[in-house]
Amino acid sequence: MADKLKLEMVTPYKQVLSEEVDEITAPGFIGELGILPDHTPLLTTLKVGELTYKNGNESFHVAVNWGYLEVEENTVTVLVDTAERADEIDLARAKAALGRAEEALKTLPPEDKKYMIMEAALQRALIRIRVASEGR
Repeated sequence: MADKLKLEMVTPYKQVLSEEVDEITAPGFIGELGILPDHTPLLTTLKVGELTYKNGNESFHVAVNWGYLEVEENTVTVLVDTAERADEIDLARAKAALGRAEEALKTLPPEDKKYMIMEAALQRALIRIRVASEGR
């Protein structure tokens, strides 16, 4: 039985993480996923949300934006559009993005294509604010 998982997180722009971890919680498309060592093989989609991983008693938080997660032989590979660790998030910028999205949603009708874009921006801003707040 393995004691650790190898977590590899990659965006189209860079490798975000490559660490040995004790457990992972990820925002699966149909619900939150908990992954421990010796997890059965798995391939799933991820939605915008918070990915958390633990080393000992310490928790680390990452804001992720759409992607895939694969578990195979105690290696968890996360491929996402964007990923920001809590210490990388500019909280003031995230709050400004939240305000812009909220204002846009007040004026746009739900059938407008821009409405869905602003809903997604709102969701990303909320996750970034939560991750930044939890990581401090």
